[in-house]
Amino acid sequence: MAKKSFEQSLSQLEKIVNDLEEGNLPLEKALKKFEEGIKTSEYCSEILNETERRISILLNKDGDEEREPFQPEE
Repeated sequence: MAKKSFEQSLSQLEKIVNDLEEGNLPLEKALKKFEEGIKTSEYCSEILNETERRISILLNKDGDEEREPFQPEE
């Protein structure tokens, strides 16, 4: 199964938050939604961190002419 895009994950996270805010879920389902939300939030955070590292490389903060290639962490 392919990983979701940032936009898909963010949309999923928004739906989870809305579901939890409604307060109509039984406790066990609410807990599962919360766990899913935490995992989705962590995934979004990883994507944002990777994007920030990539932008830092592209901007070449230290002013050197050489740019180092982007290598995502695995």
